[in-house]
Amino acid sequence: MKQGPLTENELQWLDDTLEQYASEHSVIDVSELDGYLTAILSAPVAIEPEFWMVALWGGEKHIPQWKTTRERDRFMDLTFQHMADIEERLVEFPDQFEPLFGEQELEGQTFTVIGDWCYGYMRGIGLAKLQPVSEQLASAFQLIALHGSEAEAEEVNALTAEQFEEHIEALPAAVLDLYQYWSFQAQQNAPQPKIVETKVGRNEPCPCGSGKKFKQCCLH
Repeated sequence: MKQGPLTENELQWLDDTLEQYASEHSVIDVSELDGYLTAILSAPVAIEPEFWMVALWGGEKHIPQWKTTRERDRFMDLTFQHMADIEERLVEFPDQFEPLFGEQELEGQTFTVIGDWCYGYMRGIGLAKLQPVSEQLASAFQLIALHGSEAEAEEVNALTAEQFEEHIEALPAAVLDLYQYWSFQAQQNAPQPKIVETKVGRNEPCPCGSGKKFKQCCLH
């Protein structure tokens, strides 16, 4: 697998592929994927790839019927490469961490879209079943949850342009604070079991849908 940030063409390919195979149950675009992977990396409990890769599509019943094995493998390779890049920024270069927000053009103007990213983040948090954060960080979590929940759509729509810009600027720091908080919790607590739906044998097909044996795919 290659290392480093994905190119614009690679990100666009991921976005197009997610759109092609998206359903009401799945991650729908590369911005939501970025938030989803960031949340998984932030969790103090390790979430196995064969679990979160299946959950990305909304469950085993919704895994795409890939046109070719090359398409499937490229999707997985680029997803893992992007995840490794996010992790490097969170751990080694937090000053370079930047959520991959979407953009929307309206009447000749380009607007930043943070809802998809926040939806992805909350989807990932749901997999980890994380405990409530400290009172000091409650506002950081609520900021993401506000933009990542359909139930809060009315409140989001009521924000002024200035308030929305403030949220955009505050969100990266909120994500980093939560990551550092949960990392500290992981160090303080006793080792916890990894989250995985079922035990998969080394020589059995990988549940992520790659078609490879588990030992040749998500096991590593």
